[in-house]
Amino acid sequence: MSTSLEISVEERVLRVTLNRPEKRNALTLAMCRELAETLERAEDDAAVGCVLLAAQGEVFSAGMDLEEALAGDSDEHATAHQRIFTIGARLTVPVVAAVAGPALGGGLGLVANAHVVVAAQGSSFGLTEIRLAMWPFVVFRAVAQAIGERRALELSLTGRIIGTQEALAWGLAHEVAHTFELEERAGQIASQIAASSRDTIRRGMAFVRDARGLDAAAAARLGAEARKPVFEGPDFREGVAAFREKRPPRWGR
Repeated sequence: MSTSLEISVEERVLRVTLNRPEKRNALTLAMCRELAETLERAEDDAAVGCVLLAAQGEVFSAGMDLEEALAGDSDEHATAHQRIFTIGARLTVPVVAAVAGPALGGGLGLVANAHVVVAAQGSSFGLTEIRLAMWPFVVFRAVAQAIGERRALELSLTGRIIGTQEALAWGLAHEVAHTFELEERAGQIASQIAASSRDTIRRGMAFVRDARGLDAAAAARLGAEARKPVFEGPDFREGVAAFREKRPPRWGR
């Protein structure tokens, strides 16, 4: 394992922190691979109910490490980037991102791949690759799904950087918090998700993933199929019982 990521598990929340503050948390190949492997392992880890992604320092992530990119193999970079910047669409374990400071290029790709985003006031977001005569080929799709294709295209063409209020209005961020309360607020959301039925969350996330692109009738059929094991499962019965008895639920893990 590299030292560029800090990883720990506490109360079913897997905390993953980018830890290259001296390099603006620029994403190396090793970081992309380790982050992808960490999230993929969380899929099958019964001890993980949610992932909390954060970063050390004043920059969430400035995107790919340019020095490494210029000296490296473009195919190797493409493979690693495709793996990490499409991961949000594949995961069934939810990812909450706590974003403070700039999230640019690949950094914005990580934000767009998260399922819930809490941004600190004063954070900024952008697809600035065009300034380097590059295009956000791999991250574009995730960003477009988060904010819409026309907005993603405008950011790609202009390299414009937006602030937290615009990110909130566009749906890129779900909530804005003061910097001093960012970690606490994002942690609360992650803990709340982690305390829910793991089986139901996984099945629900899989339904959202598999229904993407289907027409209404096909999505409804898929929903009926996905609903059946949840409706007939023990966690739903426990959830109803806990609600009626006004007590915390005890989920089967």
